[in-house]
Amino acid sequence: MADGDRMARSRDLLALERANRSTPVENPDAKNRRENDERERADSDKEPAKRSAKQADDKKEDGDGKGRKRWPLIIGAAVLLLAVIGGGWYWWSHRDLESTDDAYTEGRAVTIAPRVGGYVTELAVDDNQLVKAGDLLLRIDVRDYTVQRDQARAQLALARTQLRAAEIDLEVARVRAPAQLAQAEAQRASAQASQEQARADERRQRAVDPRATTQSNIDTATAALRVRTAAVAQAEAEVQVASVTQQTIDLAQATVEQRRAAVTQAEAQLAAAELNLSYTEIRAPQDGRVTRRNVERGALLQPGTTVMNLVTPEVWIAANFKENQLARMRPNQPVDIRIDAFPDMKVHGHIDSVQMGSGARFSAFPAENATGNFVKIVRRVPVKIVIDDGVPADRPLPLGLSVVPTVNVE
Repeated sequence: MADGDRMARSRDLLALERANRSTPVENPDAKNRRENDERERADSDKEPAKRSAKQADDKKEDGDGKGRKRWPLIIGAAVLLLAVIGGGWYWWSHRDLESTDDAYTEGRAVTIAPRVGGYVTELAVDDNQLVKAGDLLLRIDVRDYTVQRDQARAQLALARTQLRAAEIDLEVARVRAPAQLAQAEAQRASAQASQEQARADERRQRAVDPRATTQSNIDTATAALRVRTAAVAQAEAEVQVASVTQQTIDLAQATVEQRRAAVTQAEAQLAAAELNLSYTEIRAPQDGRVTRRNVERGALLQPGTTVMNLVTPEVWIAANFKENQLARMRPNQPVDIRIDAFPDMKVHGHIDSVQMGSGARFSAFPAENATGNFVKIVRRVPVKIVIDDGVPADRPLPLGLSVVPTVNVE
């Protein structure tokens, strides 16, 4: 249709040119009107072509706009699909894993404190030094404790001497006491015999004719009888004194026991003095590293004052898992451990045990849930994880490091 219009306009222009050549010269007004008419016809002929080009451009822009609108939808759908696939893979790969970042390295930190007081004369270790069991850590001035030991030795020697003397007295008493009793009884028998003889003499003096004796003889016989009677009484007293033979032996035996107890006491005092002397040397109770040393040579120490700590080589993990993570946890399950301080370490271990109680249960001020309003809080339970491998011997783990254990509960 556009080609037909162009051909028609061409014929009109040719006809117009022929008419111009055949017609006489027009006046200026007529010529201007004719030129205006020609321009209007030319403009009208160009309008269809412009409309067609504009329509083509509009169609092209509509196509490009629709294409641009589809790209965000395609990208969004792809991202959503990748997110679904990634989420599914993450769930599938982590469905049997339990992890927590509330976990720390733990171990045994032995407190080192003196049992006796005094000035430090020798300091044999430095900060973070590795020591073996029995190694000397420090030494306290021994002079006071050496004097105490020597005094205890002297007391023990004196007590042993006194014990020996008491044992000899006991042996003597066991022999002398029966002999003294026998001697007293013999003297009593002799006194009784003399008394009988004196009594017989006194009777004989009284029985004879007064003309055959004198009053002096009678008085002498009477006095002799009295002397013999007194001697018998004295002998009876001596027999009574000597008759406590067993008591005398028992007294000597008790003295021996007393002296023996004194010896035991002196031995104990000597042992205590030797112990105090040995306490002046503080030695490592087991292998470990010296930490938190706060003593220097020349310092005055008091008994029980902490001077340093000894961290043993054995280190484990104390992981505080939430209570809803414990349902499938069992001892000996494998654990992968990531240490924040050493991210390049690949540490492996296993569950050793689960504490029989949450941390809140053993706190200094446990919760009183029976009073006031109750708000349920998820509790955490400590789980002990033993390290199996992955820690180099030249890079020991300090206590208190943050770790992230991941337990495979499959």
